[in-house]
Amino acid sequence: MTSAHRIGTGFDVHCLVAGRALVLGGVTIAYERGLDGHSDGDCVIHAVCDAVLGALAKGDMGRHFPSADAAWKDADSSLFLAAVADMAVQAGYTVGNLDVTVVAEAPHLAPHVEGMRANLARTLRVDTAAVSVKVKSTDGLGAIGRGEGIAAHAVVLLQRD
Repeated sequence: MTSAHRIGTGFDVHCLVAGRALVLGGVTIAYERGLDGHSDGDCVIHAVCDAVLGALAKGDMGRHFPSADAAWKDADSSLFLAAVADMAVQAGYTVGNLDVTVVAEAPHLAPHVEGMRANLARTLRVDTAAVSVKVKSTDGLGAIGRGEGIAAHAVVLLQRD
């Protein structure tokens, strides 16, 4: 890769189910349901991983951390993000900035935004000022609006060291 800058986007969505902890951006949030998934279901981190992998032209999370692999069962998604950050460093890149939008009707996520920003920045080894996390609702529209799931969109700019 010879470009000084590379941009990637990521998206992930998971259903909310009973009996699981709700983890978003590496932050455990008190709620009666959590996200279904082979790992901890953290759609924020999954979207960020896919954005970084996309910027590196290295496929998606399923290629590197397949759900068919029992090693990833109930895994902390921060492990995936740390591995993806290492891939970027090995390719000669660091995160210039990251912008994440979390789409959820409930629970109220605004009190957890700073914790998500801090965790994502720490795992990516960048200053918190380089990480934006926003929360939006769908005002009752669709599956997310009915409280059936949570989604996340991410955009990342990688820059040469």
